[in-house]
This record gives sequence, C-alpha cells and structure tokens, in this order.
Amino acid sequence: MAQLLAYAIVRNDPPTVFVAEDLDVLHWVLAIKLVAQTRAAEVSPVQADSLRLALVEERWGDAVAEWIDITGIAVDVYDDLPLWTTAELSADTAGPELEFTPLFAE
Repeated sequence: MAQLLAYAIVRNDPPTVFVAEDLDVLHWVLAIKLVAQTRAAEVSPVQADSLRLALVEERWGDAVAEWIDITGIAVDVYDDLPLWTTAELSADTAGPELEFTPLFAE
C-alpha cells in the first residue's frame, strides 16, 4: 500500500508545491519556507507582530492561515498524495491486479 504524503499548492505566480511526510511537517515547512520569508515591511506592524508570535509559539498552522488572510494568496493543502514505490509494483501483484481493471473486465 502506498504511503500518503501531505502537500500544498501555493497559488502564486508561478505556483509553488510543497510536499511533506504528514500534515504537521507540512505546516512547519509552510511556516518556515513561506510565512517566515515575508518581509516585515510588506505587512503592517501589527500583522508582522502577529505572524512572529505565531511562529515563535510554534503555531505553524495558525501562522499559515494568518499569512493567507494577510496576503490573499490561496494555499491548497491536502494530506492524501500517494507515494508509489517499486515495493507496491511487484510482478507478483501486477498480473492479478490487472485482471480487475476496467480495461480487462470486458
């Protein structure tokens, strides 16, 4: 069975994709690689202080949500991206699995 990864698509131009092993790690990555990269001069002093506080308190998801509200840049977050490896695609299972696909059902 494939491992499920978490990922986010930041709807900037061009879009940016972040992938992590789970949702907690993804929130941390977005907080560090996206929120913390915002220049304080680009937001109001109150907004900068609020973002800083969320980051210092390690409230990663809160920081990301607030950043989205401040910047208006959409971030789509998912936790269901399958990671397929050769372990899942062995010759022993490929043949029998093919028999039950729509192409072979008719």
